[in-house]
Amino acid sequence: MSDVPARKKRKPLLIGGIALMLVGVGLLGWVAWQYWGTNIVSKQRQDVIAQDLLHSWDDPAVEDLVGPQGGTDLGDALALVRIPRFGDEFVVPVIEGVRPGDLAQGLGHYPGTALPGQVGNFAVAGHRVTHGEPFRQLPEMRIGDNVEVETADAYYTYKLSSDPNDLILKPGDTWVLDPIPGKPAGAPPDMARLTLTTCAELFHTDDRMIAFGKLIDTERKRA
Repeated sequence: MSDVPARKKRKPLLIGGIALMLVGVGLLGWVAWQYWGTNIVSKQRQDVIAQDLLHSWDDPAVEDLVGPQGGTDLGDALALVRIPRFGDEFVVPVIEGVRPGDLAQGLGHYPGTALPGQVGNFAVAGHRVTHGEPFRQLPEMRIGDNVEVETADAYYTYKLSSDPNDLILKPGDTWVLDPIPGKPAGAPPDMARLTLTTCAELFHTDDRMIAFGKLIDTERKRA
């Protein structure tokens, strides 16, 4: 009989221990999903989007060549990016918008910045970890590296003019998205530029790593 109170005391501890264990398992599962599961799902989705774009460009509609009259809608795929330094298999779609859902499908194009090949600043963002992590290797890029952008009617080659490790900024430093980064926002664009943005660290940080480039070559697909 003397063991009954002791068992009653141990029961809540046992239940609490099981609850903590389940919470721990749940947290481990969430971490595994974030750092591995989202990469698998996003890379599969990005491959499908890239193939769909290529197929649509094989038999383009008018809007594929001149763009929709109202502009590109958020969530639409508009280009493919290849970065030779990242290997021959690196082909990532560019999605209009930088919302979480857009960045899960590829690189996100900052609305209001120039489109590929246009005079102005073609600015894109990408994850370094999770959701396909297309810019995980961005710190390995160097001045002179090429960034190749394919659209329905052309191939554009940008050459990096800055080392991404040399410029780390806060999210509020939006001057990097201006037509001429570093010049007053009202300054008219003078050439076709590129801006790449991503997280400054592999794990959570609000700081952003920035790299700039300039258009050096345009190859039209059709006369």
